[in-house]
Amino acid sequence: MGAKKSRIDRVWAREVLDSRGNPTVEVEIGLEDGSHGRAIVPSGASTGAHEAVELRDEDSSRYGGKGVLKAVANVQNIIAPAIIGYDAENQTKIDRILLDLDGTNNKATLGANALLGVSLATAWAAANSARIPLYRYLNDQPTYVLPTPMCNLLNGGAHATNSTDFQEFMLVPVGANSFQQGIQWIAEIYQVIKQILSEQNLATTVGDEGGFAPTLESNQAALDLLIEAIVRAGKKPEKDIAIALDPAATEIFSPEEMYELSCENKILTGSEMVNLWAEWRSLYPIISIEDGLAEDDWSSWTLLTERIGLTTQLVGDDLFVTNQERLKRGIRLGAGNAILIKPNQIGTLTETLEAIKMAQQNGFNTVLSHRSGETEDHTIVHLAIATSSGQIKTGAPARGERTAKYNEILRIEDILGKNALYLGGEPFQIEKRN
Repeated sequence: MGAKKSRIDRVWAREVLDSRGNPTVEVEIGLEDGSHGRAIVPSGASTGAHEAVELRDEDSSRYGGKGVLKAVANVQNIIAPAIIGYDAENQTKIDRILLDLDGTNNKATLGANALLGVSLATAWAAANSARIPLYRYLNDQPTYVLPTPMCNLLNGGAHATNSTDFQEFMLVPVGANSFQQGIQWIAEIYQVIKQILSEQNLATTVGDEGGFAPTLESNQAALDLLIEAIVRAGKKPEKDIAIALDPAATEIFSPEEMYELSCENKILTGSEMVNLWAEWRSLYPIISIEDGLAEDDWSSWTLLTERIGLTTQLVGDDLFVTNQERLKRGIRLGAGNAILIKPNQIGTLTETLEAIKMAQQNGFNTVLSHRSGETEDHTIVHLAIATSSGQIKTGAPARGERTAKYNEILRIEDILGKNALYLGGEPFQIEKRN
């Protein structure tokens, strides 16, 4: 069963709150040597149809049916007896036990929130037992690439009402010399945007991920606002700061397979959406477009990739849902050139790392990502650094559940010193594939 010092001797779960005030699962793993690991599972708002199942209680008398006591009970009554006594350092074995206990492809029996909480808490316990950071425990090497952040400054779609059709308008500090400088630039621009909105008598309330959510006359007006803020902050668009988008197009895809831009009273076909992204790409310093098309609109994804895929990062989130089978299809069809990595879409650390490996081996960029319903847990920071993904997406430089991730990167950068590499826009470059 492994070395005694890192054997699991306690597994516990509880219901805690996420950043939207909804319950989620927290898991703690205790080892025989006294070491301890903890993980909290996030939750998405615009979730892909092909994601692993997030188990909710459906009991209307508690949290509007969103309680997670069933998932908590599954951890304590089913999972705990099966993994106590196993060595926490054997992550693959423990994750295999979790998958076998659930027995479904989409984690519908025990819930991906139950499985992931246990999986990540196990990794943290093992790292803490070894007395090293999680990123080093997962990949011990002399130098580490710190992720370039894609920071969500304007929110719309499912993350904010009465705002844009498209969900996220992000800024990327591609020209910064360090992560610290990059996040400083973004935080300064964030304050400038607030000032501009105030001057225009627009709302300065924020969406789920901390970005401002003003009512604008069009989706393109959000881009113009970002450019104005970049320039007013004394930075140069493209050279210093690039733009990244997450339209979350599945959310506006109708049963008639059309894209409905309600804030502009427009209805577009898949090819017309491709034309829109190509036009925006020619007008603005857009470095990355995530979910520019719907999760099952494969033909339009292929068309978009053929059209601008050599110059633009095209990220599949709902398209791939951190799932190797869907990623294989995308690689085969030439649909997209990058994958968003959300551990709770798939359910275990092992599967998450395998998806990252498959993507990187096939020339796809990888982006570690938060969810709109987040917590103070910063595991995705360590995964981004351990896997040299070079990119992270974790919201605005505001709200504690978002800044928890940025602050953890700042700590790691400080600790690593000259052994920390910040590559700016380099991780967004597209590898030419035959």
